[in-house]
Amino acid sequence: MSDSKSAKHKASMEKQKEQVDKSIAKADIERGVSILLTGNGKGKSSSAFGMVMRSLGYGYNVGIVQFIKGVQLSGEEIFIREKHPEVQFHQMGTGFTWDTQDRDSDIAAAEASWVHAERMLKDDSLHLVVLDELTYMLAYSYLNEETVLSAIRNRPESQSVVVTGRGGGKALREQMDTVSEINDIKHAYTAGIMARKGVDY
Repeated sequence: MSDSKSAKHKASMEKQKEQVDKSIAKADIERGVSILLTGNGKGKSSSAFGMVMRSLGYGYNVGIVQFIKGVQLSGEEIFIREKHPEVQFHQMGTGFTWDTQDRDSDIAAAEASWVHAERMLKDDSLHLVVLDELTYMLAYSYLNEETVLSAIRNRPESQSVVVTGRGGGKALREQMDTVSEINDIKHAYTAGIMARKGVDY
């Protein structure tokens, strides 16, 4: 690289570092955060479980409720149950709503699972709570929206919560501190490639 390019690069990086340092300095509020991972793309639950691993790495307590999932065994379930039995872990276990086709049964299962979620959202010993696929429970009106939002809003100050799933409604998006939307640009499944163990489940 020429001297002029090196100097230009150095100046650019110095300016970028200055902006990053200013942003870091402005973020002086210390509390738990609420995160919504949504969109049609793959990776919402995977991202949430990445945060589970981060928290466990620091020795923090974690709670997980999986709405919808639980019929088909998954790698994250195996890992949590076998390697981290201390994690509070509950699965609704009914599978996808288009599989059950029984609204009353789904509502009953959602409400029973919400009891676990609500307990976790009141537990100040939990550093992180993951509510995987919770958005569907709101989209299908299986759970009362204000009940859910209130529990998330009034959780212990030091606790962070991650909600995953498509949709979930405007009120949920507005309340959460961080909202990330994962877009579906291309997916192997649409090309006829089967879901892969350790990658998709």
